[in-house]
Amino acid sequence: RRHLLRPYSFCCHRFCRDDGAKCSLATMNWAYSACLLLSILACSQARRNITRKHCEGRCREYTPHPRAEEVMRLKEQMHAKCVHEHECPTPLPAIQNQPCIDGQSGEYPCENVDLLAFVPLAEMGTNGDGNDIWGWTDPETGSEYAIVCATDLTAFVDVTEPTQPRVIGTLRTKTTSSLWRDVKVFNNHAFIVSEATNHGMQVFDLTQLRGLEPTNPPRQFTETAHYPEFGNCHNVVGNEELSYMYCVGSRTCRGGLHMVDVSDPSDPVFAGCFDEDGYVHDAQCVVYKGPDARYVGRDICFGYDEDTLTIVDVQIKENPVILSRVPYNNNYYTHQGWLSEDQSHLLLDDELDELYGSEPRTRTLIWNVENLQEPMLINSFYSEETASDHNLYIKGNYAYQANYCAGLRILDVSAIQNGDLKQVGYFDMAPYCSSPGFQGSWSSYPYFASGTIVVSSIERGLFVLKFNEP
Repeated sequence: RRHLLRPYSFCCHRFCRDDGAKCSLATMNWAYSACLLLSILACSQARRNITRKHCEGRCREYTPHPRAEEVMRLKEQMHAKCVHEHECPTPLPAIQNQPCIDGQSGEYPCENVDLLAFVPLAEMGTNGDGNDIWGWTDPETGSEYAIVCATDLTAFVDVTEPTQPRVIGTLRTKTTSSLWRDVKVFNNHAFIVSEATNHGMQVFDLTQLRGLEPTNPPRQFTETAHYPEFGNCHNVVGNEELSYMYCVGSRTCRGGLHMVDVSDPSDPVFAGCFDEDGYVHDAQCVVYKGPDARYVGRDICFGYDEDTLTIVDVQIKENPVILSRVPYNNNYYTHQGWLSEDQSHLLLDDELDELYGSEPRTRTLIWNVENLQEPMLINSFYSEETASDHNLYIKGNYAYQANYCAGLRILDVSAIQNGDLKQVGYFDMAPYCSSPGFQGSWSSYPYFASGTIVVSSIERGLFVLKFNEP
């Protein structure tokens, strides 16, 4: 501490001497206060650096994950076939304001969902395919942005006027291209991970988008910060009520939750590992407000761990505790899921059951999680479509499912406590396929206050949609 303070110890004296003037008492007090503040800041930063945690020791342990590796190989094979057939990507013109009339929006089958706009992949600056998507609303202007991931970049698209989306710019991949890129948002920053080798986590300050006009080609941004404590990572999970990101499917923490403190987004810090259940494919982490009074207010993660629903208390990052680990019949690849808004139930997608199981129709598993130590599978909903499911999110009384070849499917979850779901709308942005597999829609973001829904298509690009509630 003495060494840190030394540069400031005579700054008051030097201030007066260098100014060449006699110092009044007020000037001396001002100079002393300024120097004291600098000293405190220097000590605070030094203490942060001294106590900073790193991913080391057990955190660096890697366990092979045959299921995950098999799924990725399968997707790479199907993608190579798609590229060979000149369908990945598929070049198409942009579209504006194409409503759903008599079950069609142009070439796209639909029900209760209008196409407000379509942005092709090429217009977003990528030469590859699309993958994940998320959204951000500027807290100052109310402007809404789609954050669209692709094999080689992340694109930022202003959808405030949903029939006239504007590509504001892109952030290139940190290292190489990959079929997998994932993004979440916290505190006006995007956190981006990828399966690309040595990619780490990119951090981008989204307020840089404020007030910008589109350019042709799209401007290229640089990252605000970078987190290097892992290389590749399959998904990133954010708890928007807390200052943590949870990276899953990396080569650290045995593929489990790699927890990162992002209270200062410009300086992410390793916080802890959860590795007791091996590979976590995806998760939802929340400040728990559900009916199980034992855990109200705690940081709880609902993990989708290849063959189980695993619920973990991660309140203490250095010592996460498994609350329950429950398998289910006919599990082929536990992929992703989401809680109902009252946190009493959740929906779960198994990505491979339609492909390898005896029932090719899309299955959504309905769970009662009122007791976090004893979650129960209470029913399954089967769609009329024969398509693999991928990512789903719940907002209010509706679940928004991105189901590959079946496109966006919207389910009424108002009777979820009874194990009942009902499809009330859809938009099929993949009319060229209708079987289990990995083409079509990757994910959706239904949380804009305007009601605009954005969906990413692997082969085509960004779809901007509007759901007309029945």
